[in-house]
Amino acid sequence: MTSLPSRFQLGPLTISPPLLLAPMAGLTHTALRTLLMELGGVGLLATEMLSARTLPQENAELSPFLKRGEVERPLSYQLLVGDVDEVAPAVAVLERLGAEVVDLNLGCPAPNVRRRGGGSRLSEQPDLVRRVVAAARRAATVPLTAKIRLGETLDAGRLRDFCQMLADEGVEMLSVHARLRGEPFGRKPRWDWVGRVKEWVSVPVVANGGIFTVADARRCLAESGADGLMIGRAAPTTPWLFAEIAREVYGVELPVPQVNRPAVYRRFVALLEERLAPERRLGRLKEFTHYYAKNYAFGHHLAAAVQSSGDFSEAVARAAAFFAEHDPEPAACG
Repeated sequence: MTSLPSRFQLGPLTISPPLLLAPMAGLTHTALRTLLMELGGVGLLATEMLSARTLPQENAELSPFLKRGEVERPLSYQLLVGDVDEVAPAVAVLERLGAEVVDLNLGCPAPNVRRRGGGSRLSEQPDLVRRVVAAARRAATVPLTAKIRLGETLDAGRLRDFCQMLADEGVEMLSVHARLRGEPFGRKPRWDWVGRVKEWVSVPVVANGGIFTVADARRCLAESGADGLMIGRAAPTTPWLFAEIAREVYGVELPVPQVNRPAVYRRFVALLEERLAPERRLGRLKEFTHYYAKNYAFGHHLAAAVQSSGDFSEAVARAAAFFAEHDPEPAACG
């Protein structure tokens, strides 16, 4: 099979391979990002959502949202914006932190985000979005991107006008979650609509939603013609998926890993201990384990054991016991 173009340009950045990490609350922190970089295949990393309102008051040395290691490059910082006045101060902070990309969250459907006027709620106000994007474009010297959903209903004219407005105002890449605002993750994504967006704008368009396997990646690219793929929930589930897609779909020369699932989990635990303060570790281990447990037929036992743990050490010990029973490693030769 002929491999697809293995890169695209985003301002001065070459995104290679064209596989992007989706911003996810509680998940896309420094430990997971470092793990993904070690496993290979990621072209652009992402932070968790960062509130533009509170970002200027964050302590970058202490905040788990802003902690970053040297290998985490390039890194896109996603802003959750509710008002134009929040934009310039927040972008100034990100530039001081060395952001390679600034991303605007225009698609998050979470009720608490919408109540604050951000995410998909903001996208329902195109005039306000125009002012937000213009303000971000004036403030940012790095590439500016936006993440969107398809809208409230399937309205091609409205979606076309919205996407073209974003590109006209200076957004240099669109990542499109191929579902409507109210559609659950279980609903099959509408990848063909990502293809429509690509026809309407001249900037790179990245498809997001429903990509869990190499076969999903191939189908998505065939249906959408997207310039790249953004992977969300599969990142904590199968962190080695980026490398598999890079190698098998895009023809990137990467070693074929021998995936050792308990060892990957232990490495994530070690990175939490290395990068985050003790009080920040347990919650993030629980978030990760919720997804990683899907690798096992009896993974719900792993998830439940970690979820019910009272502290980090207990959670790690319970996970080790699960692996010893369900995924034992071969004994070393003496």
